[in-house]
Amino acid sequence: MDNSSSSRPPGTPVTGWRSIQWWPALLGLAFATFLAIDLFSGAEHGTDFAAVVAASGLVYLAAASLEVPWISWPVFLLSVAVITVARLGLVPLEATWLMLMVAGFFAAYGVIRALRRPNHDLPLQATAMVAFGGSAVLALFVNPALGALLVAAGLFAHAGWDAYHHVNNKVVVRSMAEFCFVLDGVLATAMVVATLRSV
Repeated sequence: MDNSSSSRPPGTPVTGWRSIQWWPALLGLAFATFLAIDLFSGAEHGTDFAAVVAASGLVYLAAASLEVPWISWPVFLLSVAVITVARLGLVPLEATWLMLMVAGFFAAYGVIRALRRPNHDLPLQATAMVAFGGSAVLALFVNPALGALLVAAGLFAHAGWDAYHHVNNKVVVRSMAEFCFVLDGVLATAMVVATLRSV
């Protein structure tokens, strides 16, 4: 379990620097760096990462729908697989639309479960999914520079979302919130720099 300690009474929240595990942050930095290489090489544009914004909302929505925090990691890996399949042209849809379809499945499942057992996290996460997914879709329909900045704004906003959930230890495991915070923040910064350089 995340952040367990034998010296702490059960149920005592971990706060401050002690709640940071570091390996998720390093993994997030490595993943963001890997993605940013394509940005600066010109192989990818900011709007090519719109699906990442949608995926960031999906991870939280899935965990809230299932009410299983650790499921955020498998869902993240699922989103990577879906985006990869779309990038390889193995499906006729842009990855962002696929993310929204998967999100719709989890939202529907969460609503069905909530009819039998109240789920207090689902409404907020569903609203966030609409916001992040909406910004990702909008980025696909504007000019590339504006679209890239919209994607970056979505990632920065989600980094704040990650920080909130990490501090409060809610919805997803802290390792995922920490990983996403670094990934979102670093990739968004790289996107802004790459976009401004190309204007």
